[in-house]
Amino acid sequence: MAGWGMLIDYEWCTGCHTCETACQMEHGFPVGQFGIKLTAVGPYEYAPDAWQLAYVPVPTDQCDFCADRVGRGKLPTCQHHCQAQCIEVGPLEELARKVTAKKKQVLFNR
Repeated sequence: MAGWGMLIDYEWCTGCHTCETACQMEHGFPVGQFGIKLTAVGPYEYAPDAWQLAYVPVPTDQCDFCADRVGRGKLPTCQHHCQAQCIEVGPLEELARKVTAKKKQVLFNR
């Protein structure tokens, strides 16, 4: 969907893989193929007794932002099933205005 993007608030992502599983089920992807793939960053120690660990869901080339679902008035399946509510799909201009609201967000576009 041209002009659309995916905003991820990775401060709240718990790494549960629900977005991956829901996407695979919705699109019938085989094992090992993903529309969205959860990536782990860390863990690593950046200061004595201070650790960094984050999860970032990343849309793959197979992701079409659930154009069929959105066309029927539904949310994209990854956003709908995200338990932490950290995924938002929508018009790129709207998401670009939101990306600076928090410090741990990333915006993907097509």
